[in-house]
Amino acid sequence: MKIKNIETKNNIFLAPQAGVSEVAFRSLCSLFGSGLNYTEMVSVKGLYYNSKKTFEMLRRGEEEGLVAVQLFGHEPEIFEKVIKSGVLNAFDIIDINMGCPAPKIVKNGDGSALLKDLECARNVILAVVRSTDKPVTVKFRKGFNKGEDVAVEFAKMCEEAGASAICIHARTREDGYSGKVDLDCAKRVKEAVKIPVIASGDVVDAPSLSRTLETGVDGVMIARGALGHPEIFSILQGKKVTLSRRDIARLHIKLLKKYYHDEKQIVNLFKRHAMKYETRADKRKQIALSQSLEVIENIIFDEK
Repeated sequence: MKIKNIETKNNIFLAPQAGVSEVAFRSLCSLFGSGLNYTEMVSVKGLYYNSKKTFEMLRRGEEEGLVAVQLFGHEPEIFEKVIKSGVLNAFDIIDINMGCPAPKIVKNGDGSALLKDLECARNVILAVVRSTDKPVTVKFRKGFNKGEDVAVEFAKMCEEAGASAICIHARTREDGYSGKVDLDCAKRVKEAVKIPVIASGDVVDAPSLSRTLETGVDGVMIARGALGHPEIFSILQGKKVTLSRRDIARLHIKLLKKYYHDEKQIVNLFKRHAMKYETRADKRKQIALSQSLEVIENIIFDEK
């Protein structure tokens, strides 16, 4: 699919996930064929105030293909200053998060809080579009409160403000990640705009991919479906995967060690994935309690 002047190699993308979509995991998903990777959410205000921790989230991997940096915030002037500073030049696409349901994000007026303030959301998009020649995309939800559906109105606003593509996660903020995603909502959004539409939510295998694409959307994002299963990108493209679960875990650890050098940080980043790589309940409990990478490796790679 084509997003402004950027052409992706396929239409199956790695979704932005806090604490998950860091450089090592993105690199791993790229090796398995993801068409576009999104960084985890990056605070535009953190970049503006030169937060070291925030800047660490801007690492790019040698193995990666196309990468979109996902920013969150609600102040147009901050977005404009950060983008014009050039700190995001390494990325191919600028994505704006307008769907995160986390209370700490929403209470500051960011993420899905923007679903309640179309004027502010529009001004943010306009500011980003006028600050860069890169494609600008927006990820948002169906609505804020349960039962609410502002998706079509919001999608049209994004298109009018200059977004090159949009991503709809067809759950409300109140839904969080519970229940099934509303595919009819994704279909209505696709029919309402001319720019590419990406759907996010519940794609975990070939049947769920087919159901999502049947709505007419141009592409999909895979989030939780890739946890412990980065090979899903190959499988969904009909490619044979010869690596075992343990082989994939070894490759994951190798990439983490390549991009991070603090063991505690590696352990914290790998644990969520390790709980998916390991299927034995007693072993998963041991992983959850461990603070040692060597111990976690021994648990996963112990075939007894």
